[in-house]
Amino acid sequence: MKTISIDGHEEHIVERSDWPMEKVRETLKDETVAVIGYGVQGRGQSLNMKDNGINVVVGNIEDAYADHARADGWDLQTIEDAAAAADVLMMLTSDDSQPEVYENWVKKSLKKGDVMSFAHGFNIHYKEIVPGPDVDVVMVAPRMLGEGVRATFLEGRGFPSLIAVAQDASGKAHEMCLAISKAIGTTKMGVLESSFEEEVMIDLFEEHQPSLYGLRAMYKALVEAGCSPEAV
Repeated sequence: MKTISIDGHEEHIVERSDWPMEKVRETLKDETVAVIGYGVQGRGQSLNMKDNGINVVVGNIEDAYADHARADGWDLQTIEDAAAAADVLMMLTSDDSQPEVYENWVKKSLKKGDVMSFAHGFNIHYKEIVPGPDVDVVMVAPRMLGEGVRATFLEGRGFPSLIAVAQDASGKAHEMCLAISKAIGTTKMGVLESSFEEEVMIDLFEEHQPSLYGLRAMYKALVEAGCSPEAV
């Protein structure tokens, strides 16, 4: 990891050499990673991890995404069964569906030492989901649409992501966060230490300022609000 200074802000950047794939496989060798939701982010992230030799299961409801998962060769499980098998649980359904998914199928399966990973910070930051105190809660948030997550991986380029730890029950949450990052292919481009709050602020601004005209104002407002220039 190296530290750089941008506009007076110190940024901690994890380089690919910090986490070789052998280290990732060693970290995750005894873990079952369950991807919950085979939609926008779920497909790319699960296929990337599978290609990297990680033990992955996929859980989804019966919908068009379930058909896609089976077409991609997955032995699709129910969300409940996938969650029960998981040591690392990646919540990749839509933000608005996650609280219901968590309450109905995930919460009862969580055990001490499990890791919950999110691609967006919304439901943790706003406490729509509140995991128990004995669970690690991390975020690996690709700065890339789901199709790009898969495409850039196959091209050997990777994609940038923001990472954060909201709850470190095991003392190893940051290590697991980096292992997940490497497993999904993002460290080829680089990951940036952030926070759930910062990711939410940036994401909400991007959703409501889609025009090029608004980009400058968005950048200025986010930096003035305390977000790091590198993350924005």
